[in-house]
Amino acid sequence: MSLPKIGVVLLTMGTRRVELARGLESLQSQLGVELDIVVVGNGWQPIDLPEGVKAVHLEHNLGIPAGRNAGVPHVAGELIFFLDDDAALADDHFLENVAQRFAGDPKLGLMQPRVVDPTGLQAPGRWVPRLRVGDPAEPGPATSLWEGAVAIRRSLFDLIGGWPDEFFYAHEGIDLVWRVWDEGFTPWYAGDLVVHHPVIDPARHEEFYRLNARNRVWLARRNLPLVLEPIYVGTWVGMTLLRVRGRSSRRAWFAGMSEGIRERPTGRKPMRWSTVWAMTKAGRPPII
Repeated sequence: MSLPKIGVVLLTMGTRRVELARGLESLQSQLGVELDIVVVGNGWQPIDLPEGVKAVHLEHNLGIPAGRNAGVPHVAGELIFFLDDDAALADDHFLENVAQRFAGDPKLGLMQPRVVDPTGLQAPGRWVPRLRVGDPAEPGPATSLWEGAVAIRRSLFDLIGGWPDEFFYAHEGIDLVWRVWDEGFTPWYAGDLVVHHPVIDPARHEEFYRLNARNRVWLARRNLPLVLEPIYVGTWVGMTLLRVRGRSSRRAWFAGMSEGIRERPTGRKPMRWSTVWAMTKAGRPPII
């Protein structure tokens, strides 16, 4: 009996070589699966890779979603697994378990594991892809996404057009999850499967706020029925006014929102109302 084959795309800028090596080691130790691994260097030429691991060199940093997309044509497998260079699998049967779950549920479209800091630091709530975090070990439908370790059916990934290239950074995971829902598949949070990743407080600089706001608008314009677009954006305007206090940060956020309104994203495909209802039943209507 042949082993399940999984294509693995590991994205890196080459700035975390120790962590990259650790992630590759955790992949190569996997049992019960056949892996086809490529390392995508986003503005970096991958070097000193283990035998059998392929490399893709992107001359310039194309951003996170475009970088991930660039690796997909170079790997084979019915499943695609995306891993960031500072993440590592927690046990040698992780991907075997993932493959078994996809094989056992034809409606399972995407899976994100639970993220645990290997030193014991408490993981932030944003790593649990649902509105009510609750117990991080409890599995359930995913209505957002932590993108650092994600498995998805290859056929579904191709059908929805992959990650949204032009987002560059921020909210590309929500876009992917919404489109998985809209194709009639379930994105799943596997709280009982663990991937290791350090707790890092992301830098909150003006570029972060600009891209955050622009991509919120683009999410709505790419995916929501017209009547829901202003509701979704308006919700996040209100939440930003409550959460963000710095004047320069607010200015950058609203500049990004204006950019998202002014520049139309590609690939608009408004979700069906049945999808809106399915996400609402799952705990997060697409207006939050």
